[in-house]
Amino acid sequence: MYAIVEIKGQQFKAEAGKFLYVHYLGEEVKAGDSVEFTNVLLVDAEGEVKVGAPLVEGAKVVCEVAESLVKGDKVLVFKKKRRKGYRRLNGHRQYFSKVVIKEVVA
Repeated sequence: MYAIVEIKGQQFKAEAGKFLYVHYLGEEVKAGDSVEFTNVLLVDAEGEVKVGAPLVEGAKVVCEVAESLVKGDKVLVFKKKRRKGYRRLNGHRQYFSKVVIKEVVA
């Protein structure tokens, strides 16, 4: 059984026992806390597919926060204009939260 769930504007495939790296959930969420996501767009229960319009009624995904703050890989943005002496190097690391999917309720 799996579900397509929207978390912080992104869609994820959620299966029980899997890890997800979602956008940072905030300081109020600590490691070990239980979190429920109710924006379920699709549920597949052994071949029986329920598609929401836009959401599936009564469906939710129950997760546990494994790590509340994880830093992603560094992304380097380099800008250059030739023959003008213009060069800029900018780096960025995105904050994520690591969650474990406990169950999909449909």
